[in-house]
Amino acid sequence: MDLRAMDFGVSDELLGTFVPVLVYWVYSGMYALLGGFENYRLHSKEDEETKNLVSKGTVVKGVLLQQAVQAVVATILFAVTGNDNDAAMVQQSSIIVLLRQFVVAMLVLDTWQYFMHRYMHQNKFLYRHIHSQHHKLVVPYAFGALYNHPLEGLILDTIGGALSFLLSGMSPRASIFFFSFATIKTVDDHCGLWLPGNLFHIFFRNNSAYHDIHHQLYGNKYNFSQPFFVTWDRILGTYMPYSLEKRAGGGLEARPSKDCKDD
Repeated sequence: MDLRAMDFGVSDELLGTFVPVLVYWVYSGMYALLGGFENYRLHSKEDEETKNLVSKGTVVKGVLLQQAVQAVVATILFAVTGNDNDAAMVQQSSIIVLLRQFVVAMLVLDTWQYFMHRYMHQNKFLYRHIHSQHHKLVVPYAFGALYNHPLEGLILDTIGGALSFLLSGMSPRASIFFFSFATIKTVDDHCGLWLPGNLFHIFFRNNSAYHDIHHQLYGNKYNFSQPFFVTWDRILGTYMPYSLEKRAGGGLEARPSKDCKDD
């Protein structure tokens, strides 16, 4: 795979800034269309309408604000690292190099988000005034994945993404693919559905059911890991395994496993 041979017709920096935004709305839009499949929902449609503490219009506005901030930061980041990116592009001609950079970026993003996310739960001031905004979505849905307080969006997602980009050494062209993938994974984790054949559910323990546990009151101090692996939760004792059970009235429900012991 030679990324240098690809000609998209516009700058890699522009694509790296806006393609993940487009991917977010297209992919979450697909899940919005699938939301009527009650048998695959982790919460009922009625619960989504009654338990969430914020309107969908407000969620859309909040996500658009965060994406605008991300676009500004990405533009600045690409401008500052412009000279280094030319050299990085030359080095990224092999699939092995790209895979290594993707793995590094995934580990960096997971590590940053775990510790920042967990601290926002442990610090009462930060939780009350910042992170609680995201938890107004007691019943998560796809296009609410990036609904956060603007400061949280800047700290967790924007800075975390910038660190992943810088420390992995990827080029703007490689970042198009990485951040699009990360966006899809984040949306999938919040989709509130358990669809058969979903590859994310097969290859990642950190998935829509795992993260749904975190959004419930009993899981508020567990399952901080996002968006890829559950490594830090396992290492630091905040891992709450789940089981899927039939929900009364149809559908599924993610519940803590019966062998899960509270701290």
